[in-house]
Amino acid sequence: TMSSTTAPLTTTTTKTKTSSATDMSRRMVCGGLAGMIAKTATNPLERIKMLSQTGDGKTTNVLLLYRNILQKEGIMGLWAGNGANLLRVFPAKAVVFSSNDVYKQLLKRTFSSCASPQHEPALPGYLAFCAGGMSGMSASLLTYPLDFARGRISGKLAKSCGTKQYRGIVHTLSLTIKDEGLLAVYKGITPTLLGAMPYEGIKFGTVGVLEVLYPASPGDDLPLRKMWFGGMGGVMAGLLTYPNDTVRRMLQIQGSRGTHTQFTGYWDCVKQLYQQEGGIPRFYRGITINLIRMAPNTAIQFYSYELLKQLSSDLL
Repeated sequence: TMSSTTAPLTTTTTKTKTSSATDMSRRMVCGGLAGMIAKTATNPLERIKMLSQTGDGKTTNVLLLYRNILQKEGIMGLWAGNGANLLRVFPAKAVVFSSNDVYKQLLKRTFSSCASPQHEPALPGYLAFCAGGMSGMSASLLTYPLDFARGRISGKLAKSCGTKQYRGIVHTLSLTIKDEGLLAVYKGITPTLLGAMPYEGIKFGTVGVLEVLYPASPGDDLPLRKMWFGGMGGVMAGLLTYPNDTVRRMLQIQGSRGTHTQFTGYWDCVKQLYQQEGGIPRFYRGITINLIRMAPNTAIQFYSYELLKQLSSDLL
């Protein structure tokens, strides 16, 4: 009798584990695809923003940068670095969105006493911030060399003759390792990790706060809600963490071919940018184009993720 009782329990446990693994895989694929769609759609704005940050475009005027890219690299120059970005974004956004869901559930079970199976309240804003921050750091650790390669490809403009110093992911990484050593592909990792916690935390935290302030009604279009909330979260995160992102990009391109500025570390970079290149405004070069980019980029990410989750849920 005991064995007959144990068998159904074992079968149920196995099914639950399989279902959880399938759901996690589904969320990862949806998160990765959502990130790829959003990044490809907004890459031209990202390219202009990065050239403003690094100063390699010799101007911060958006229209002049746009014209320089077209003149020196052609229309596809607007998508320079997008290949590296997509290779990075799929695993990064897969980890961000799927682990954010996992962290949210974990924090809800740990800290929230009011959760119940019948009525699941939205996660409090401070817990949504923590979940987003932890998911951002997890993704950054796993995919940083690809982000580094993309920073060098997008942050450097081709010379007047049209030749590019860095022509792709493999070329960039192999050239960097050859010129500067293996550890060079981790230049900028400190500000990346420092920025990942507040960036993803503010983004997901803002969405969490808005979900509490404006709870969903039964007939609401959930992907559309997430699109609006995500857009606002992206703008907030981009605005508050931008100076750190500028430092990160400068550390990534230091030592690259055609770049002569050198920094001994994070704070030396901050000090040099402040003292030698215009004070506080130097850290905000490209902020306007970044805010224009962030709203659609994050809105598309959240909308695509929710929509793909719904569609894949119906299929499984």
